[in-house]
Amino acid sequence: MIILGSAFVLAATVCGSVFLGIKSGIALLLTGIVLLAIFIVYTRKRYKKIERMNDYLVKVLAENDDGEIMDQEEGELSILKSNLYKTTSTLKYQKELLTNDKINLAAALADISHQLKTPLTSMMVMNDLLMDEQDESKRNEFLKTQSSQLDRMNWLIQTLLKLSKLDAGTVVLKKEDVSAEEIIEEAIKPFEIQLELRNISFEKDVFPADIRCDKNWTVEAIQNIFKNCIEHMDNGGKLFVTLSDTNIFTQVTIKDTGCGIASEDLPHVFERFYKGKNAGKDSVGIGLALSKTIIEGEQGEIKVESTEGEGTRFIIKFYKTLI
Repeated sequence: MIILGSAFVLAATVCGSVFLGIKSGIALLLTGIVLLAIFIVYTRKRYKKIERMNDYLVKVLAENDDGEIMDQEEGELSILKSNLYKTTSTLKYQKELLTNDKINLAAALADISHQLKTPLTSMMVMNDLLMDEQDESKRNEFLKTQSSQLDRMNWLIQTLLKLSKLDAGTVVLKKEDVSAEEIIEEAIKPFEIQLELRNISFEKDVFPADIRCDKNWTVEAIQNIFKNCIEHMDNGGKLFVTLSDTNIFTQVTIKDTGCGIASEDLPHVFERFYKGKNAGKDSVGIGLALSKTIIEGEQGEIKVESTEGEGTRFIIKFYKTLI
């Protein structure tokens, strides 16, 4: 373009000198030189900016970016800079998320393998003992222990599958109006025999009210909370469920008279595979994590309050409209 511009200026100068006189030719020459100079300076400036953007992208690709390319100027290159910066910032953020996901996945796999290894080892030992044991009563005891370990493994695997489906977004949580009392009745039903054997009383203070949620998954979430409460109560304890209603949400409160949660463990109650100092020996640490994932997936809210030695209270809010 500079060559073409120079040729055009030269041609204009010659034509101006021939047809309009020497002074006109000189004026055309000076004007052409000034315009070419402005064009050259402006073009070099643009190329430097483009080169800066290219260097920035090279640094980003080399993963050693230590600056940014934003400025306060106007124009199409500044718009391009802004969009490049937004794009690279988004990519870096996504990369950080992927890195964290890999770390979390590795930790989760380690926890899962540890949780499965313990019952598997126990079952292998029991199996070896069964092969040589002749005493019928001991054989029955070993079989009962194996059955218990199988139940534990089955529960762990099923819970992990549910969590993975929720994490992957392959589960669509339906929204329908369901009776709160019906959900509570279904959630407590699997524990009725255990409550009776351990002399744990179950009391509820509910009234006719609907919760907008996915019935099956909500029952699953509340069952895990009941399970946690029962596991941390001594024989003869009490389990309470109360219901309250506002214009904004319906609240389900579950309270027990168990051992409570230590203050240092309270912020981590809903973390996966976290086990506090009061956790049972067979605790895995994913039941409450599943409950939280389900309830938050329904745009609900769950929190826990506890006093060590007195008991724990879980507060679940099901919002009537999205907030």
